[in-house]
Amino acid sequence: MTTCYRRLRTALGDVLLTSNGRALTGLYFDGQKHHPGIRPGWREDPEAAPFAQAQRELDAYARGALGRFDVPVDPQGTPFQRRVWQALLEVPCGRTITYAQLAARVGAPGAARAVGAAVGRNPVSVIVPCHRIVGADGSLTGYAGGLDRKRALLERENALPAAAARPRSARSPAARP
Repeated sequence: MTTCYRRLRTALGDVLLTSNGRALTGLYFDGQKHHPGIRPGWREDPEAAPFAQAQRELDAYARGALGRFDVPVDPQGTPFQRRVWQALLEVPCGRTITYAQLAARVGAPGAARAVGAAVGRNPVSVIVPCHRIVGADGSLTGYAGGLDRKRALLERENALPAAAARPRSARSPAARP
Protein backbone atom coordinates (compact mmCIF):
# COMPACT_ATOMS: atom_id res chain seq x y z
CA MET A 1 0.00 0.00 0.00
CA THR A 2 1.25 3.46 -0.88
CA THR A 3 1.94 5.94 1.87
CA CYS A 4 0.23 9.28 1.36
CA TYR A 5 1.49 12.41 3.00
CA ARG A 6 0.48 15.96 3.70
CA ARG A 7 2.37 18.85 5.21
CA LEU A 8 0.35 20.85 7.69
CA ARG A 9 0.92 24.06 9.59
CA THR A 10 -0.58 23.77 13.07
CA ALA A 11 -0.62 25.88 16.20
CA LEU A 12 1.76 23.27 17.61
CA GLY A 13 4.25 23.63 14.74
CA ASP A 14 4.68 22.44 11.17
CA VAL A 15 4.07 18.72 10.79
CA LEU A 16 4.25 15.94 8.25
CA LEU A 17 1.22 13.65 8.33
CA THR A 18 1.39 10.18 6.78
CA SER A 19 -1.45 7.81 6.04
CA ASN A 20 -2.12 4.38 4.62
CA GLY A 21 -5.44 5.66 3.20
CA ARG A 22 -7.44 4.42 6.19
CA ALA A 23 -5.56 5.62 9.25
CA LEU A 24 -2.86 8.05 10.29
CA THR A 25 0.52 6.31 10.35
CA GLY A 26 2.64 9.31 11.28
CA LEU A 27 2.62 12.81 12.70
CA TYR A 28 6.12 14.25 12.75
CA PHE A 29 7.14 17.75 13.78
CA ASP A 30 9.66 19.42 11.50
CA GLY A 31 13.10 18.77 12.99
CA GLN A 32 11.82 15.95 15.20
CA LYS A 33 14.16 13.11 16.05
CA HIS A 34 13.34 10.03 13.92
CA HIS A 35 11.56 12.19 11.32
CA PRO A 36 11.48 9.92 8.26
CA GLY A 37 11.54 12.66 5.65
CA ILE A 38 9.56 12.07 2.50
CA ARG A 39 10.53 8.70 1.12
CA PRO A 40 10.64 7.51 -2.48
CA GLY A 41 7.29 6.05 -3.49
CA TRP A 42 5.27 8.20 -1.13
CA ARG A 43 2.51 10.23 -2.75
CA GLU A 44 1.50 13.73 -1.72
CA ASP A 45 -2.27 13.69 -1.32
CA PRO A 46 -3.68 16.38 1.00
CA GLU A 47 -7.16 14.88 0.56
CA ALA A 48 -6.26 11.34 1.66
CA ALA A 49 -8.08 9.92 4.65
CA PRO A 50 -7.85 10.80 7.49
CA PHE A 51 -5.93 14.07 7.01
CA ALA A 52 -8.98 16.37 7.24
CA GLN A 53 -10.09 14.73 10.49
CA ALA A 54 -6.56 14.96 11.91
CA GLN A 55 -6.41 18.67 11.06
CA ARG A 56 -9.80 19.38 12.67
CA GLU A 57 -8.85 17.50 15.81
CA LEU A 58 -5.38 19.08 16.07
CA ASP A 59 -6.97 22.53 15.72
CA ALA A 60 -9.53 21.70 18.44
CA TYR A 61 -6.78 20.33 20.70
CA ALA A 62 -4.71 23.50 20.22
CA ARG A 63 -7.75 25.59 21.26
CA GLY A 64 -8.18 23.43 24.37
CA ALA A 65 -11.48 22.06 23.06
CA LEU A 66 -10.34 18.44 22.65
CA GLY A 67 -8.68 16.07 25.09
CA ARG A 68 -8.96 12.74 23.27
CA PHE A 69 -8.39 12.21 19.57
CA ASP A 70 -10.73 10.00 17.53
CA VAL A 71 -8.76 10.02 14.28
CA PRO A 72 -7.84 6.41 13.45
CA VAL A 73 -4.15 5.60 13.89
CA ASP A 74 -2.07 2.67 12.69
CA PRO A 75 1.53 3.18 13.82
CA GLN A 76 3.95 0.59 12.46
CA GLY A 77 6.53 -0.95 14.75
CA THR A 78 7.53 -4.08 16.60
CA PRO A 79 4.89 -5.91 18.67
CA PHE A 80 6.46 -4.46 21.85
CA GLN A 81 6.42 -0.91 20.47
CA ARG A 82 2.80 -1.29 19.38
CA ARG A 83 1.86 -2.50 22.88
CA VAL A 84 3.55 0.54 24.41
CA TRP A 85 1.90 2.92 21.92
CA GLN A 86 -1.50 1.37 22.62
CA ALA A 87 -0.94 1.93 26.35
CA LEU A 88 -0.07 5.58 25.66
CA LEU A 89 -3.56 6.04 24.22
CA GLU A 90 -4.97 5.17 27.66
CA VAL A 91 -3.17 8.04 29.45
CA PRO A 92 -5.87 10.72 29.69
CA CYS A 93 -5.41 14.34 28.76
CA GLY A 94 -4.38 16.35 31.80
CA ARG A 95 -2.50 13.46 33.40
CA THR A 96 1.05 12.17 33.35
CA ILE A 97 2.57 8.85 34.33
CA THR A 98 6.15 7.71 34.67
CA TYR A 99 8.06 5.39 32.39
CA ALA A 100 8.03 2.78 35.19
CA GLN A 101 4.25 3.04 35.51
CA LEU A 102 3.91 2.62 31.75
CA ALA A 103 6.22 -0.40 31.86
CA ALA A 104 3.98 -1.99 34.48
CA ARG A 105 0.90 -1.26 32.35
CA VAL A 106 2.36 -3.15 29.40
CA GLY A 107 3.34 -6.12 31.55
CA ALA A 108 7.04 -5.32 31.58
CA PRO A 109 7.81 -4.09 35.11
CA GLY A 110 11.45 -3.23 35.44
CA ALA A 111 11.73 -2.45 31.72
CA ALA A 112 11.34 1.33 31.99
CA ARG A 113 14.33 1.91 29.67
CA ALA A 114 12.95 -0.37 26.94
CA VAL A 115 9.57 1.31 27.32
CA GLY A 116 11.31 4.69 27.08
CA ALA A 117 12.96 3.63 23.83
CA ALA A 118 9.58 2.56 22.43
CA VAL A 119 7.99 5.82 23.55
CA GLY A 120 10.78 7.72 21.80
CA ARG A 121 10.01 5.94 18.51
CA ASN A 122 6.30 6.79 18.60
CA PRO A 123 5.50 7.83 15.02
CA VAL A 124 2.21 9.61 15.80
CA SER A 125 3.19 12.49 18.07
CA VAL A 126 0.54 14.27 20.15
CA ILE A 127 -2.30 11.99 19.03
CA VAL A 128 -0.54 9.00 20.61
CA PRO A 129 0.38 11.09 23.66
CA CYS A 130 3.98 10.18 24.44
CA HIS A 131 4.43 13.70 25.87
CA ARG A 132 2.45 12.56 28.94
CA ILE A 133 5.25 10.26 30.13
CA VAL A 134 7.68 11.76 32.64
CA GLY A 135 10.69 10.74 34.69
CA ALA A 136 10.35 8.99 38.06
CA ASP A 137 10.69 12.33 39.87
CA GLY A 138 8.19 14.11 37.59
CA SER A 139 10.89 15.74 35.49
CA LEU A 140 10.54 16.15 31.76
CA THR A 141 12.80 13.64 30.07
CA GLY A 142 13.11 12.70 26.46
CA TYR A 143 10.76 13.86 23.74
CA ALA A 144 11.54 13.40 20.07
CA GLY A 145 9.86 16.73 19.33
CA GLY A 146 12.04 18.52 21.91
CA LEU A 147 11.60 19.20 25.61
CA ASP A 148 10.31 22.74 24.98
CA ARG A 149 7.48 21.30 22.92
CA LYS A 150 6.79 18.62 25.56
CA ARG A 151 6.58 21.34 28.20
CA ALA A 152 4.22 23.39 26.01
CA LEU A 153 1.95 20.39 25.36
CA LEU A 154 1.74 19.56 29.07
CA GLU A 155 1.11 23.22 29.94
CA ARG A 156 -1.69 23.26 27.33
CA GLU A 157 -3.22 20.26 29.12
CA ASN A 158 -2.63 21.75 32.61
CA ALA A 159 -0.58 18.64 33.33
CA LEU A 160 2.90 19.99 33.92
CA PRO A 161 4.26 18.06 36.93
CA ALA A 162 5.39 20.19 39.87
CA ALA A 163 8.97 18.92 39.47
CA ALA A 164 9.01 20.19 35.88
CA ALA A 165 7.44 23.52 36.81
CA ARG A 166 10.13 24.46 39.34
CA PRO A 167 13.08 26.48 38.08
CA ARG A 168 16.14 24.32 37.41
CA SER A 169 18.04 25.93 40.28
CA ALA A 170 15.34 24.71 42.70
CA ARG A 171 15.63 21.08 41.59
CA SER A 172 17.94 18.60 43.17
CA PRO A 173 21.15 17.91 41.19
CA ALA A 174 19.86 14.44 40.28
CA ALA A 175 16.76 15.95 38.69
CA ARG A 176 18.61 18.39 36.48
CA PRO A 177 18.64 17.50 32.78
